[in-house]
Amino acid sequence: MNRAFNRPMIGLLYGSIALCALAFALLSDFLAPHHIYRLPFLMIFSATTASIYGLSWGILAAGASALLLALSSGVQAMDGVLLLLSAVIANGVGGSLRTAHRHAKALARSHQLIAEALEVLPALDSRHALLASLPKRLTDFVTGGHASVWVSQERSLRLLASSPDIGIRELSTQSVVGRAFREGQPQYVPDVRQEPHFVATPGLATVAELALPLFERGEVVAVFNLEKDRPFLPEEVDGFIRFAEAVSLQLDRLADLEARRLLSDLSVELQKVGSLQEAAQMALALLLRSLSLEAGVVWEARGAQMQALAYSNVSEPTLLKVLQEGLPYGQGLAWDVYASGKPFFTQHYADEPRGVPALRAVGWRTFVAHPVPTHGAQRSRYVLVIGTPHERTWRKAEQELLLLFCRTLGIGFDRLIEKNWHECVGHLMQELLEEPSENLYHMMLVEAIEQVPGSEAGSLLVLDGGLYCYKAAVGYDLVGLHTAPSSPADMLRWYGLGEESAHLGIPRVISSETTVIPEYSHQTASADIMDTAGRVHEIQANLCLPIAYRGEVLAYLNLDNLHDPQAFGEDSLRAAQFFAAPLATLLHDIRTHRLLEEAALTDALTKLPNRRAFDKVLAEELERAVRYGYPLALAVMDLKGFKAVNDSLGHATGDMALSQVAQLLEKERRAGDHLFRWGGDEFAAIFPHTDKTEAIAVATRYAQVVESIRFDKHRLGVRIGLAAYPEDGLTPDRLLITADNRMYEAKALGVSLKS
Repeated sequence: MNRAFNRPMIGLLYGSIALCALAFALLSDFLAPHHIYRLPFLMIFSATTASIYGLSWGILAAGASALLLALSSGVQAMDGVLLLLSAVIANGVGGSLRTAHRHAKALARSHQLIAEALEVLPALDSRHALLASLPKRLTDFVTGGHASVWVSQERSLRLLASSPDIGIRELSTQSVVGRAFREGQPQYVPDVRQEPHFVATPGLATVAELALPLFERGEVVAVFNLEKDRPFLPEEVDGFIRFAEAVSLQLDRLADLEARRLLSDLSVELQKVGSLQEAAQMALALLLRSLSLEAGVVWEARGAQMQALAYSNVSEPTLLKVLQEGLPYGQGLAWDVYASGKPFFTQHYADEPRGVPALRAVGWRTFVAHPVPTHGAQRSRYVLVIGTPHERTWRKAEQELLLLFCRTLGIGFDRLIEKNWHECVGHLMQELLEEPSENLYHMMLVEAIEQVPGSEAGSLLVLDGGLYCYKAAVGYDLVGLHTAPSSPADMLRWYGLGEESAHLGIPRVISSETTVIPEYSHQTASADIMDTAGRVHEIQANLCLPIAYRGEVLAYLNLDNLHDPQAFGEDSLRAAQFFAAPLATLLHDIRTHRLLEEAALTDALTKLPNRRAFDKVLAEELERAVRYGYPLALAVMDLKGFKAVNDSLGHATGDMALSQVAQLLEKERRAGDHLFRWGGDEFAAIFPHTDKTEAIAVATRYAQVVESIRFDKHRLGVRIGLAAYPEDGLTPDRLLITADNRMYEAKALGVSLKS
């Protein structure tokens, strides 16, 4: 195309023809016998001149030709007409050729432009580098003007790059560039003097302006602006539009490349971490680097608070305090994202009334709170928050990238959550071998609250003696709840899904939005106790998990949320069901261990605790008495007349006598006191919170009930030795020796009691 319409070559050819025609005209007297041959050559000369240089030069050549005819052989009117017509006709034909040449040249340049774009642009690996390089690539195409790239900021457009450098750094949204950004359409102004919103560039005599929007993911992200000292040809405009389209395609490619690279890095790193905290910390580092942001935090919703799972580049003391204390329920935009599951983007965080005051106070502007979805969660348990103090627009490609990033991170979180469940169960199984059962109940409940999403409080009711008794509570008064055991029928009413579902361990959820929880609770236990110790009026959602083992419901685990009626979702049920089987095994093992322990610590005949139990309880009660400074008394009792019953009436009657003594003493025992068969015909008692005076009164009643027992002609009696802490001893051995010695003194003196 360029070779076919090379203007210098055409000018040389046509100029040669014009000169030859003029030469033939001048030499026609020598070449031909008649002047009639001079006119055609002069017509060719005039036509060629008009064709090459335009009508004005053609008329001038026609005039010169007429003068030449007049000087040589005379000119007639028709000769002048023919010369003029030849110039006019040739100008028309030549003008078309000249126009075609200019258009072809412009088209060739536009093709060259697109070819350069397709060749060079793919080598650039970042959108910023791509946009910043555009002006220099097109400087040669805007002689007498400039090329520049503009990006959006809050209420105007900011210069990203230009060639040559211009003195303007900011443009109004009403400018030609701003109009291209708003409308997403190319804006061509052939005469800027007719454009009221044109912004003149100092030192440049701009005539025409062309503003081209550049797209990424269908969104205008920049405007490529061209100015020159003459109007653009239509082919040039078309070429630049095609060039802008090629740049937009490259921006899409770079966005795809950035997303693939980031998600690939995230997936690889997620396989290396071992905890949610490590995963969150790693994800923040990747994302902040990729989006060129300054700081971030991953929040985890835990009942009444958002707790910081991980954070990065936060140094402000006020912000660190917020991270350490957490976000109270409902305070901050992260809670809005938790409830809605929708991301929140802003460039004006300081103006957001729902923002965290400490963050607004330090002047942060650009901010996003994005949910991290996990399997089965109807609420966003995890919220990713990133931002920068500076103003920054959120491109559509970045929003899509964040969505994919958070989904991938959520999948990684799911794996780590399940890993944590298994570790938790293993830890509980290990503790079973080392901790007393009462401690394990509390540990089970704490772990369940920790692991089941939405939980912030709870209680554990364990089957004991045919009733479900509160063995552990978090957030409630366990001492008060101890006084409100529930029957199996009461617990089934509270559970509400029926006996079959309870035996299958199916969790049940109720919400204050659909159920009046206090009234529901009052059907199964005393309203006074449940309203105070159980705080049922504060419960917004409850998850009840029956813990069944081989057809028997060993316990009911209640997990509560005191703030959010929709706290429990499918993920909560899944976590609860995961723990059901291990907890059932643990509770069964605890009960088995307890039964074995009770058997080892219980006298088979009287069903009272034995000497081993006595030693254990005495050490524990004395330790508590020393720690809290209250009195303690100890009684050692030896039966009088038992040998006579045993020898004369037989061992069977002797066993009956021991059993009757145990029954009467147990009936007389006060709540909180401990009674033991110490061995043979000896018994013992421990009286916590009891001084010596009060212990004498209790021991006297014991002696009276024993003395009321008769077998045939034989009457039983008792010799009792008393010792009290702290006056009679500070150790179990000292107290026991003192009480034992006094019991022998009572025998020697023939009295029932020696203190």
